Amino acid sequence: MTAEPRPPHIRPGPGEWVLLSYRVPREPSTPRIAVWRKLKRLGVAQLSDGLVALPADARTREQLEWIADEAIEAGGTASIWLARPASLAQERELAAGMADARAAEYQAVIDEAAEAASSNANPAGAVRKLRGELRRIGRRDFFPPPERDRAHAAVRALSDRIASPQEEQA
Repeated sequence: MTAEPRPPHIRPGPGEWVLLSYRVPREPSTPRIAVWRKLKRLGVAQLSDGLVALPADARTREQLEWIADEAIEAGGTASIWLARPASLAQERELAAGMADARAAEYQAVIDEAAEAASSNANPAGAVRKLRGELRRIGRRDFFPPPERDRAHAAVRALSDRIASPQEEQA
């Protein structure tokens, strides 16, 4: 039995992750919802209630620090931690969970591109919307799944179809 090749995003040992431990009061709900939405937009791995993680780099650490400040300003508590999973298996599990979440988002883009291609709706508007969605997903895609390339290809195909409509009419 041959060993599976290591994906390029997994290093020989567990890498460093930045963790945010936070608690935001239930009421008023607006700050709590704002924090949750920002964390979702970043694509965090939810480790447990009030504990999220991202692969550590200067950008992710700064982003979580801003959210920690926001939680504190809302009357809650927050702290930032730098840590390494105890094993590669734990890190792979975190990465796989994050990749699965992005895969679902990319699949939604693929489905929307297919729907736009088969409908009489404004395809140029659909291309603009889908390109924006690909950019948003890409900002939180730390462990790219295969669906990423397929989503980009689906949007490119839709865009090409707009660029050459005379071919379809022939």
